Amino acid sequence: QVQLVESGGGLVQPGGSLRLSCAASGSINSFNAMGWYRQAPGQQRELVAKITYIESTIYADSVKGRFTISRDGAKNTVYLQMNSLKPEDTAVYYCSAIRLLPIYWGQGTQVTVSS
Repeated sequence: QVQLVESGGGLVQPGGSLRLSCAASGSINSFNAMGWYRQAPGQQRELVAKITYIESTIYADSVKGRFTISRDGAKNTVYLQMNSLKPEDTAVYYCSAIRLLPIYWGQGTQVTVSS
């Protein structure tokens, strides 16, 4: 069992930036990938970004060029740098540990983009 703890969410104005962190209780190198997902009220959970153990990345079209996912295997931590935030980025952001599918989830961190 691996515990994932997200942090770094909050309220930010449109155009602003936030950096989310996901700290794992075990080695993230044992997973095929780590991912960030988000879920807005009344919406399905969607993939935002994913990074594999060889650090290849995938992004949702809606965040390409604005968000950057990274990982630190020594610290067992995954990051999501979010720039040029828009109101439509408002959601609860979840970290996930992935083998073929997500198998562990964090509790989520709220990101609200509003003026």
